[in-house]
Amino acid sequence: MFMYRCLPFLVWGRQITRHTLWDDFLAALTGAVIVLPQGVAYALIAGLPPEYGLYSAIIIPIIAGLFGSSHHLISGPAAAISIVVLSIVSSVVPPDSAEFIPAVLALTVLTGLIQLGLGIARMGALVNFISHTVVIGFTAGAAIVIATSQVKYVLGINVAAGSSFLETWQTLWSQLDNTNTYSLAIALTTIVSTLLIKKMHKRLPAMLIGMLAGSLACWLLQGTAHNVPMVGALPGKLPQFALPDFSAQNLGALLSGAITLAILGLVEAVSISRAIAIRSGQRIDGNQEFIGQGLANLLGGFFSCFAGSGSFTRTGVNYESGAKTPLAAIFTALMLVLIVLFAPQITAYLPLPAMGGGILLIAWNLIDKHHIQQILLSNKQEASVLLVTFASTLLIELEFAIYLGVLVSLIIYLKRTSTPVIMEVAPKSLEYGTDLRSISRFQLDECHQLKILRIDGSIFFGAADHIQKTLQAVKTNDGRNNQILINCAGINFIDVTGAEMLLHEAKRLNTAGGQLSFCNLKNTVRDELEANGYLKKLGDENFYATVDSALSSLRPRLDDNSCQTCSKRVFRQCPKTD
Repeated sequence: MFMYRCLPFLVWGRQITRHTLWDDFLAALTGAVIVLPQGVAYALIAGLPPEYGLYSAIIIPIIAGLFGSSHHLISGPAAAISIVVLSIVSSVVPPDSAEFIPAVLALTVLTGLIQLGLGIARMGALVNFISHTVVIGFTAGAAIVIATSQVKYVLGINVAAGSSFLETWQTLWSQLDNTNTYSLAIALTTIVSTLLIKKMHKRLPAMLIGMLAGSLACWLLQGTAHNVPMVGALPGKLPQFALPDFSAQNLGALLSGAITLAILGLVEAVSISRAIAIRSGQRIDGNQEFIGQGLANLLGGFFSCFAGSGSFTRTGVNYESGAKTPLAAIFTALMLVLIVLFAPQITAYLPLPAMGGGILLIAWNLIDKHHIQQILLSNKQEASVLLVTFASTLLIELEFAIYLGVLVSLIIYLKRTSTPVIMEVAPKSLEYGTDLRSISRFQLDECHQLKILRIDGSIFFGAADHIQKTLQAVKTNDGRNNQILINCAGINFIDVTGAEMLLHEAKRLNTAGGQLSFCNLKNTVRDELEANGYLKKLGDENFYATVDSALSSLRPRLDDNSCQTCSKRVFRQCPKTD
């Protein structure tokens, strides 16, 4: 029903029982422990005060949980999204200016509007245009950028706000002698502690414990006396209504970035939802997920939230912890509310180097090393897409890196489809229901008067020239090329340009005393040719349902004397010779 589609919580709300409530509550306890350090970390990545990460982890998961389709997806601040937010807004206003936060909120609202519009328009298939390779390359590049942004805290070196990737590393290298050894020791303590906890027990909140260890190290080393900066206490209040900067100049400057951010956020959310749904057995509605993410960012932008998306880490933990409904995400958000209200001092003694060390680990885990190695070793074209996306993420604006990766992948796709495989085929056996196979692969005999070609790809404007050149280059063993049969089993559509090309080739062969024939054409393709009049122009009598019917009709038109002297019986329809 329409109401259930608009208000999905009415559907899963009927599944709530006393047992599911308890399971969701227990899962929320684990989720709150995990999201606390992540929320603070992602806010710092986005160039925002730490409380904005917790605000985003409160508002966005509640709205996305109520209006999305996944029962287990946990939305909110995410690493790759956070660095893109910083990249987009810092190109419009300086990160340390008073205009920065209102611009971030405006970007969040714009992102939500775009996502909501795509969901209402049922454009869920749009995410399919960003290939998995582009996402992997972009995420790996974003991880390096994220790590780079935190090295200054780990080493205790001052780097100017808004510095590019290369400028940051130039500054770090030139000031390496000024490294604060106390900051470095605290960061290393955090990293080593987190890794050890993960190795000892995977279900423990390793990052939280690691940051506590870093804080303890800071206290023991008297870090504040040695210029080690602290994250600082939270303001101790809930997110307030805040009006973003909706000036025409600001919106115009942020729009292109908002489009990129919207699509990237949707790709992450839908991909994570589908990955978990495979394990849970739930069916995911991509369009509804668009609406949920859009509403979450749209409303969140008015309540001090920066753009969020699905979190793979928190979603995976949520599912593994036994969550049954989106109430787990809502319970987690409510627990964060209690922390913000009653324990705002929780981050007051958290050193920035400890936070930086934790973020370095987050960045390392973002890199999909397994699939990167697989792509680099298996496919040169996919490897080029990966490397271009990765390099552009480091060297140009992050939002344009996504566009460039998509552009390169589409160019490679168009190049591949514009040169479809065209192979000469012949029957592998003489049994009824001719089995056509590649002549070169199976070393098959071929008829010296009739060429059979299989085209694996559509005949459209981009491929017409390649197919025409191939048809004109085909020569039978007698030096002519006037009898050609095209096996159309691999053709999905023929556009007007392709049909015109086939008509031209048919006329050329007719002039030479030959014929262009077709077999195994799909009914949908035949219907399209009939609708635009090209079936009649090409000759309805030249289209055959099967290879056998085509050969039965075409064989008598071949030179009988040549057939009698031929020592090879290629077709079942060939005359028997003594």
